[in-house]
Amino acid sequence: MSEHLDLAELTANTRQALEGLLEVAEIKPGRILLVGCSTSEVAGEKIGTASNADIARAILAGIRPLVEQHGLYLAVQCCEHLNRALVVEEACAERYGWELVTVVPHAKAGGAFATLAYKSCTHPVMVETIQADVGLDIGDTFIGMHLKPVAVPVRLSIKNIGKAHLTLARTRPKLIGGERARYSCD
Repeated sequence: MSEHLDLAELTANTRQALEGLLEVAEIKPGRILLVGCSTSEVAGEKIGTASNADIARAILAGIRPLVEQHGLYLAVQCCEHLNRALVVEEACAERYGWELVTVVPHAKAGGAFATLAYKSCTHPVMVETIQADVGLDIGDTFIGMHLKPVAVPVRLSIKNIGKAHLTLARTRPKLIGGERARYSCD
C-alpha cells in the first residue's frame, strides 16, 4: 500500500488542502479543526481494512504545522468501532467543557490516524461528541456529526488525498428570523 504511494506527496497534498480550507473559512485562533481520515482509503483499500501508520504520519505531518501556526485545536475522529469518538488535547476538552470518555484508539478500533494523533498529543483525552468549526474528511469517514449545525462544503482544486476522496467543510452561524430579518448591517 504505502510503498506505492509517495508519502511526501501525501503530506504536501494534505497541507495544500488544509491551507485552502483555512483561507476560505477565515478561522480564528482557539477554534477547532476536525479531521477524519481512513488510511485504508488513502491506500486504495476499503475503509477499515488496511490501517497504515506510515500514511497516518505523512498526513499528520501536513496538518500539525498549520494547526500550530493558526493556533487551532485539532480533533481527530476515530472510526465507527469507537462510535466516532474523538482524540483531543486535554486543554481543548477543558476549554469547551466536554465530558471525557475512557478508551484508547488502536489500529483495529479507532484507526491508524487516530492512534497516531493520540500518541502525538501532549495530554491526549477522548471525548464522545463535539461541534467543530471546520473539517477535513479524508476517505468519507462521515465527520458531519461533529461539525457545528450549519456546515458549508468547501470546493478546492484538490479532490483526493492519495486514493481517498476528500471532503472539506466550514461552518457558519444559523440564519434566524423571518421575512423582516436582515443578515448584514447595510
